[in-house]
Amino acid sequence: LQQFSETGSKKEHVKITSQSKPGFLERLSETSGGMLMGLVTFLLSFYLLFTNEGRALRTAKSLDEGLSLVVPLDSIHTVSQQNEGRLVHLAGTLSTSKPLFDPSYGLSIHAVKLKRTVEMYQWVEYEDSKEYEENGEIKKETKYTYNTEWKSEVVNSRNFDREIGHKNPSAMAVESFTAVSPNVQVGSFVLSKGLVDRIDDFKQLSLSNLEDPHADVTRAGDYFYHSENPRRPEVGDLRVSFFYAGLSGDNPHLGSADKVTVVARQRGDQLIPYHTKSGDVLQILYPGDLSVEEVFQKEHESNTMKTWALRAAGWLAMFVGINLMTRILYTLVDWFPVVRDLVNIGLKAFAFCVASSLSLLTISIGWLFYRPLWALLIGLLSVVPIVIAKSRVPPKKHQ
Repeated sequence: LQQFSETGSKKEHVKITSQSKPGFLERLSETSGGMLMGLVTFLLSFYLLFTNEGRALRTAKSLDEGLSLVVPLDSIHTVSQQNEGRLVHLAGTLSTSKPLFDPSYGLSIHAVKLKRTVEMYQWVEYEDSKEYEENGEIKKETKYTYNTEWKSEVVNSRNFDREIGHKNPSAMAVESFTAVSPNVQVGSFVLSKGLVDRIDDFKQLSLSNLEDPHADVTRAGDYFYHSENPRRPEVGDLRVSFFYAGLSGDNPHLGSADKVTVVARQRGDQLIPYHTKSGDVLQILYPGDLSVEEVFQKEHESNTMKTWALRAAGWLAMFVGINLMTRILYTLVDWFPVVRDLVNIGLKAFAFCVASSLSLLTISIGWLFYRPLWALLIGLLSVVPIVIAKSRVPPKKHQ
């Protein structure tokens, strides 16, 4: 197996720019703009936190409803009219009617998806900047580094600080694409587009069994190279690789067809989305052979992870919003270094405590319509950060 370098040439240069230090009124004006942005971010955080709780609880109720109604199929090879319109669970190997192929490279495979990835050898610019004060001016020193690398997107060299000597082509001669089988089945059942979209575990396809498709294309490892010398590529050279997802037929080189587990609504021989009473849609697909309980446990875990990720994003948005809105206090004292640093620490602590309390309060309101007791407990918890912050303030001395 031949290996070729991922990066090649490297060039760099340094550029220094300077500007006069902004005056007090100019800094105050910038801070005022930041306050407006902070207010918008602050308000959006409430919307994100509140709607996230409703979504999480609605999804959890829908999953519980689905688990109570789902019917495991006895056979995936016969379509029973008794299960028409019901939520069903089945597991089996994937099958497709026709192979997917790329005639340009003489490649075909029985799979749900085939992805061609094209990369071009290009110049890439990296910046590393630092600012410092000198003679009453703010100077910015930027080091620009240029590397040649394989990139799947065209890098626009017109935006480079120095395009001369680092010019990239404006387009690729060969395009990337993803082919999807029009008909995907598990046994006698046809999967909906939403279920097919969930088959996205792509694996790179080995090209060791293929010949060079053209005289100007060289196969090396798992790549086709459009290059005179793949060992020493030049800017503009291409390399092509292939990936597949959902192997749908036994392959002597890749193994047996992939097995999947599906939970969806049966309509004839179609597996389509199931609409729950809670307002959610259930159409679930996982690789492997999973029981009903395992499928719904995975969905609950996924819902929990998404909920906590959005809670963290909501809290962070609120923290940033409060920071931006209170930044004006920092600007008013920034000519006193000691006072400025103390104010900065105090503002960060204030933003942390208020963001934590308001986030918990918003979450509790989101739970109010679903689980009032939990909402009350979380509401009480929201005052804890404020109480802790207040206890840190030293009591005033008696006169």
